[in-house]
Amino acid sequence: MIIGTAGHIDHGKTALVRALTGVETDRLPEEKRRGISIELGYAYLHPPGQAVLGFVDMPGHERLLHTMLAGATGIAHALLIVAADDGVMPQTREHLAVLALLGLTHATVVLTKIDRIPTAERTARLAALQAQVRALLAPTALAQAPVFAVSAHSGEGVDALRAHLQSCAQAHHAQPGADAAQGFRLAVDRSFTLSGVGTVVTGMVASGRVAVGDVLHTAPTGHSVRVRGIHVHNQQAESAQAGERCALALAGIAKEAVQRGHWLCAPSVDLSSLRLDVLCQHWQGEERPLRSGQRVHVHLGSADVLGTLVLLQGSELAPGASALAQLVLQTPVAAWHGSRGVLRDASAQRTLAGVQVLDPFAPQRWRNSAERLQQLAALQLPDPGARLAALLAASPLGVDAAALARAQGQAASALPWPPAVLHLTASAQAIDPGAFATLQAHTLDCLGQFHQQHPGDIGPDSRRLRRLAAPRASDALWQALTDALLTQATLARTGPWLHLPAHGAELSAQEEHIAQRLLPLLQAGAFAPPWARNLAQDLALPELAVRQTLVGLARRGEVFAVVKDLYYSRLALQQLADLARACAAAPGGLHAAAFRDASGLGRKRAIQVLEFFDRVGLTRRVKDQHLLRPDTVLF
Repeated sequence: MIIGTAGHIDHGKTALVRALTGVETDRLPEEKRRGISIELGYAYLHPPGQAVLGFVDMPGHERLLHTMLAGATGIAHALLIVAADDGVMPQTREHLAVLALLGLTHATVVLTKIDRIPTAERTARLAALQAQVRALLAPTALAQAPVFAVSAHSGEGVDALRAHLQSCAQAHHAQPGADAAQGFRLAVDRSFTLSGVGTVVTGMVASGRVAVGDVLHTAPTGHSVRVRGIHVHNQQAESAQAGERCALALAGIAKEAVQRGHWLCAPSVDLSSLRLDVLCQHWQGEERPLRSGQRVHVHLGSADVLGTLVLLQGSELAPGASALAQLVLQTPVAAWHGSRGVLRDASAQRTLAGVQVLDPFAPQRWRNSAERLQQLAALQLPDPGARLAALLAASPLGVDAAALARAQGQAASALPWPPAVLHLTASAQAIDPGAFATLQAHTLDCLGQFHQQHPGDIGPDSRRLRRLAAPRASDALWQALTDALLTQATLARTGPWLHLPAHGAELSAQEEHIAQRLLPLLQAGAFAPPWARNLAQDLALPELAVRQTLVGLARRGEVFAVVKDLYYSRLALQQLADLARACAAAPGGLHAAAFRDASGLGRKRAIQVLEFFDRVGLTRRVKDQHLLRPDTVLF
C-alpha cells in the first residue's frame, strides 16, 4: 500500500517517515541544508510476512503544491500531518482539499511534535486539536479518519501508528485486484539515468501489469520503448502491477524524452488529448463561483498544464456544487475515463476544484447538445456494463468501439457489451440494433423527400445523401448503412448515385425511340446542348413527350438537368468536371471567370454549370470560390 504524507511545511512529515521506516527521504543537499522537502521522497517498509508499506513524502510548501500533486497520483492512503504546537495551518487546509478532490477515501490524521507540549497541558491541547481536525474533515469523505498523536523525536505513539498502517495495508491487500482487462499505465514522476542502466523512470502503476521485455509507449508523445528492468518497492522484480510503485529501466529513449507529466502505457491504450469532458466539483471552501471560460492550471496524473474551463450547463458553478464541463488544454495530455485531477487558478495560488475524466476524446462541436449531455450522464455510471448500455442508448449514431475502449483503458473485445449490440462488419463501430433500424428508415425518408423535390434527378451521390440524412455519421457507419440498404434492395445504385428502386426510370418503347434520337443531339451539342423546346422543334416531336423522355433519361443517369429544360450528356459533364478540377488545382482556384475561360462558355452558362456542380456535391461554394469536395467520385 502506498501512503502519501501531506501537511504544512514545518509539521514534521519527513521526521515521521524516518521514525516509521528508518529511511531518510530528503536526499537533495538543498533539502538537508534548509530542513524542508523540495522534491518527492520515498521510503519503504518490508515487514516479514506482511504487505509492503510505501511512503511518498510530499513537499508542504505552498509554492511546491504542483510537486505534491504529482506525488499524490495513485496513493491509496494519506497521512495528514498536523503539528500539535501549531495546529491546523493554511497548507493543511489546501492539502486536505487536494486529497478530497482527488477522491481519496482512506486517511489517517497524525498529530506530531506532542513532545513540545508541556505534560500538564497535553491532554487538553490534544483534545482541542482533535476537535479542530474533526470539524475540518467533517464535510469530506475523510470524516471518519482515525487520529494518532506521536512524537518522532521521542518515539511516543510511533509503534501504534505503524501497527495501524500495517493493518490498513493488510486490508488493502486483501481487496479484489485491479481489472485484468485494463492496459498498463504508469504516471511518471521522475526520470533520470544510471550508469550501466540508462534511462530510468519511476511512478505509480495506475492499472494493468508490465513485465521485463514488454514494449510500452510514452503518452502523450507516442515514443516506443522496451522495458529492460523493473524494481518494485525498491526491490528487483520481473513484473509490476496496479497499486505498486516501481522504477522501470527503459531501452530506446533518452531521459529528456520522458519526464514528469508523461505516462508509460500499453500501446493499445496510448492516447493524447487537448479536450477532456469531465465532471467538475467546485471545492466547498472557495468563496467565489467558477466561471465558464476561466483559465486554470490542470493537474492530471503528474502533469501540470494550462487550460480553459468550459461549463456545459450554465455559466457559473457555486462552491460545493458539481457540473459537467470541458477542459480545453494548451498542451496535450494523456488521460483516461475515471482519471482524477485538480484545478488551480491561473496564478497557481488557490486550489479551485476537482475533476473526473469522462471522455478524453471530447468533441468541439455539439458539446452541450441534449444528446451529448445524455452520453456524459451515461459515462458517469460506475458499473461498466450499465455504462456501456446507457451510452449506446444515448448514441443514435453508435459509438466508435476502438476509441471508446482506448478511452476506457482496455481492449474493445474486453468491454462488457450488451448482448444485442450490433458490431458493424469491417469497422470498429458499435450501435444499438434499434438505432440502426431507425437510421435506415430516416435515410430512406430523406431520399424520398429528395426525389419529390428533384423529380428530374436520378438521386444524390452517397456523400450528399449522408449530408441530408446523417451529417454526423462516421464513414464506417455510413458505409455499413448503405451496404445494408442495398443488400435489402430498399436502396438502388446507378453509377455513383443512390435512389429508391421505384425512382429508377423504365422508358416505354416510344420513349426509348425518342431517346435514341435525343442523345446524339445532346452529345453533339457538347458544352452548349439544345434546350428541350428546341429539341422538340428539331425532331418535330411533341414538347411534352421530349420533356418526359429527358426526365426518364435523367433518372437513368444518362443526362443531367443543369437548369430546368437544359440537359447535358454524361460525357459533356465529365469533360466539364475535368476542367473544373484543373481550375481548382491552378493558383487562382476555381471561380466563374477561370471556368468560363477554360470551358469557352459564356459567363452565365459557366455560372449555371458551377452551381450545378455545387448542387450535386462535386464542389461547394465559399464566397467566390468553388472548392472541390474531398474524395468525391462524381463525374
